[in-house]
Amino acid sequence: MGSDEAYNFVFKVVLIGESGVGKSNLLSRFTKNEFNHDSRTTIGVEFSTRTVQLNSFTIKAQIWDTAGLERYRAITSAYYRGAVGALLVYDITKHLTYESVERWLKELYDHADPHMVVMLVGNKTDLESERSVPTEEAKDFAEKKGLLFLETSALESTNVESAFNTVLEEIHKKVSSKEVIRGSIKAVTLNSSRPEDEEEKKPCCRNI
Repeated sequence: MGSDEAYNFVFKVVLIGESGVGKSNLLSRFTKNEFNHDSRTTIGVEFSTRTVQLNSFTIKAQIWDTAGLERYRAITSAYYRGAVGALLVYDITKHLTYESVERWLKELYDHADPHMVVMLVGNKTDLESERSVPTEEAKDFAEKKGLLFLETSALESTNVESAFNTVLEEIHKKVSSKEVIRGSIKAVTLNSSRPEDEEEKKPCCRNI
């Protein structure tokens, strides 16, 4: 993906949600354009990167996937540290994965920057005939909570690019407007010539 000097920003984005909703395939579809039909759960934390052009800026997206840890409720603040965006994923065919969205949101805000960009993602639209979560219900919930919303299919590559790129664009808007001035943002903006809020600066993501 080129040298480390070839981008203006690095944004850490986390994927959260119940096991089996398709987080790993959303990650692999966006970063490698691959889909793995073997749904075997990997234990551990994985991340992949992809560099994207947004307007005149080059942004390196560092996407983190819990890869099964959610089964053990073992996600620690280290996973969320420095994250400026999140995709909260549920499976449109499994209502229980949607019902847990509020709990995931609470955990996210307990550990991450409260001003971060969050998108609610209903995955597996390729299984429309098995849908159990109405689009409007999820959309209304997202609006009430101030979240972005999109439905995707990692299998058919529907809206995957749009989901990640929309989140990255919104993060960039917040960084540019200084709406987010927490230490986490400081750690992911490169080439910034404005060192205000020095007391907020703290190391991020070095010891994960």
